[in-house]
Amino acid sequence: MTEHANYREARDLLISLVQKIGTERTELEKAAGRILAGNLLASENVPAFDRSPYDGYAFRAEDSAGASEETPVTLQVIEEIPAGSVPSREIVPGTAAKILTGAPIPQGADAVVMYEKTKFTGDTVTLSAPVSFGDNIVYAGEDVKKGEILAAAGTVIDAGLAGTLAAQGIGYPEVFQKPLVGMISTGSELVEASEEGPIPQGKIRNTNRYTIGAALQKDGCIPVYLGTAGDDVSEIAELILKGLEETDLVVLTGGVSAGDYDLTPQAMEAAGCEILIHGVDLKPGMACCYGMKDGKAVCALSGNPSSSILNYYTILRPAVRKMTGLMFYMPDTIKVTLAEGFGKKSKTVRLLKGRLSIENGQAVMHLPKGQGNIMIGSSIGCNVLAVVPAGTGKLEAGTVLDGFQI
Repeated sequence: MTEHANYREARDLLISLVQKIGTERTELEKAAGRILAGNLLASENVPAFDRSPYDGYAFRAEDSAGASEETPVTLQVIEEIPAGSVPSREIVPGTAAKILTGAPIPQGADAVVMYEKTKFTGDTVTLSAPVSFGDNIVYAGEDVKKGEILAAAGTVIDAGLAGTLAAQGIGYPEVFQKPLVGMISTGSELVEASEEGPIPQGKIRNTNRYTIGAALQKDGCIPVYLGTAGDDVSEIAELILKGLEETDLVVLTGGVSAGDYDLTPQAMEAAGCEILIHGVDLKPGMACCYGMKDGKAVCALSGNPSSSILNYYTILRPAVRKMTGLMFYMPDTIKVTLAEGFGKKSKTVRLLKGRLSIENGQAVMHLPKGQGNIMIGSSIGCNVLAVVPAGTGKLEAGTVLDGFQI
């Protein structure tokens, strides 16, 4: 067991221990945000045939050679080709076909001219300028070529990938299953959010269940609330064992510090977990305990709301995202410039939460007033964390820090 590990070491250890969940097929219309489970190979060209991108006329480019306002070239229109139809006539010297957007290029034609650049009657089209070979033709496979990798396993199905899957005739793509994450709250002081009216003196609302649950849902997991345990080792251990049986990962909040009622690490051991890390050098987020049992991770976070969510974002989240099947599960890093100063010294690595904006081409981070362990309201709308190195003094506005988006 490692006491107070470097947070990066803790993060990387968790990543190395967790595995992707199984796969399933889902309806394409419900697949947005899901993770592709295998490489997507193009089974056909897109478009499947040479086609016209405009309403106009298809003909042989060489027939327009020498065309000008003074010496126009007139071609005989032998066919009209709407989109969705198949040409029935071959284009030969001196002829053209009227063609609509998306329609196949007829045999013999090698160029298209837009209506606006011609003069036409029902039977003829007149050109006043030469057209080059291949002009205004979208060739078969120009968008997608048969056999090429369109998207790799681990890619999020976004609008572009959904459309590409549809173009390949894949109505039920194979995706990674969403991990089931068992959630346990600990502490005899907790009252559920559903309890109406004033809460009893000395009690607090169970916010962590919803804070961590929302983060897990955003990261592609299905939170499964297992219940609240009081300050009792056997009660907590029983819920841990239930979570290990029913879910893919167990997350607890509360009881991981060094007080007389901080019993979660003992309960983890009582449930048969191997404790890997107890505490990390991080503020907020120092109090935590990570363990494994039967190939599943059991992750205990602080009961302090801000501490628990920041520990989740910094240490647990990359491992969770790996479990979902994401190819790129590490956070996107960014240099941020503080819009406001921060008046405290940082003996250990400190996380600052804030809101990111782009101002004059620069990534600027605005700090909410509350940065402490127990403050959750100040997290509303925050989308970036900045990492303050250990041993740093007070920070002035304009300081540039390494950060990552959340």
